[in-house]
Amino acid sequence: LRRPAETWLNMLLVLVCVFTPANLFAQEPIYSYRVVNRYPHDSKAFTQGLVFHEGYLYEGTGLYGESSLRQVRLEDGVVLRQVNLAHRFFGEGVTILNDSVLQLTWKEGLAFVYDLANFQEIGQFSYQGEGWGITTDGEHLIMSDGSHTLTYLDAASYEPLKTVAVHGKEGPIYLLNELEYVQGEIFANVWFDHRICRIDPLTGQVLGWIDLSDLYAEEKAVNEAADVLNGIAYDQKDDRLFVT
Repeated sequence: LRRPAETWLNMLLVLVCVFTPANLFAQEPIYSYRVVNRYPHDSKAFTQGLVFHEGYLYEGTGLYGESSLRQVRLEDGVVLRQVNLAHRFFGEGVTILNDSVLQLTWKEGLAFVYDLANFQEIGQFSYQGEGWGITTDGEHLIMSDGSHTLTYLDAASYEPLKTVAVHGKEGPIYLLNELEYVQGEIFANVWFDHRICRIDPLTGQVLGWIDLSDLYAEEKAVNEAADVLNGIAYDQKDDRLFVT
């Protein structure tokens, strides 16, 4: 599959993350949301990964020749620090673990490890297949590859430990993209689906969906170039969920 070359939504939104069911008759619970704030976001940033850490956003962007890792000031969207990937790499998901930032690449089978303090590259590791999203439960790394499977990696050796197939009542959930670990669940963007999938990390069972289709429609009405939602970051301290 070829990733689209349009820009992402150009606003960063903060949602309350204690959701209430909007449709009790769905196959799995569908949750609504409430926007509590909006922040400016670089509309040229092809967001592939998003993490909130100690007051700042850490964002991985994609596209060949445009991929980067950024530290972004939330309040005004100013990029405080940036490292660009070589043109042969298409940047994908990012996560933070043990004072390191990890960034996947799409088809290149290579991840970069950076020092969180200064963005100096301190390591690399390889993996089989494509890289899409990555998150952590604090102990393991958890990757998506565009399929319906999540792969757990050892946080020190980066070796795969196990896989978990994501499935709901509608069957396997394919095109799992950007990931975020939220209060014991995995939240996943699904490419070209305007819902966030809530996943049991142990079983892969779909626990519910957060329907953000209204956000997409709202943006599309004023920005025809808007593509899909991709970017989930959780602020544990203030219990906020950021999406792009």
